[in-house]
Amino acid sequence: MRKTAPILPLVAALGAASSAFAEEDTAALCAEAEERYVEMFGAPSADAEGVVVVKMYKYNFCPAAITVPVGTTVRWANVDKRTSHSVKVPDEPESDRAFPEEVIEFTFLTEGDQDYLCGPHWETQKMIGMVTVVAK
Repeated sequence: MRKTAPILPLVAALGAASSAFAEEDTAALCAEAEERYVEMFGAPSADAEGVVVVKMYKYNFCPAAITVPVGTTVRWANVDKRTSHSVKVPDEPESDRAFPEEVIEFTFLTEGDQDYLCGPHWETQKMIGMVTVVAK
């Protein structure tokens, strides 16, 4: 009788490898989004004064998760070439669509984890982000 290796450790290892590849892909995508931001706005997103910038690029938010103090304004910048996006935060109406080189801003006044999404792309493209708002 031939013995076979248990499948669960193999599945777990493949899942971990897949997750690592996904993280690398996301990091590369977000680096590309930052390059587009600099091309469009003339400076790195970290240099934007008074706001935290999240880039919207290829059906992703970059970064997808951020932590900010209460009272912070988040600026979503569309750095895609042809696609429009919107932002929907909890208990607020969905924003108008932002076309390439346009931005959407929202100031977070309530502590806690707040999922947000792109109205036209959250179901089909899983374009969802998270803002964790903490006390100052």
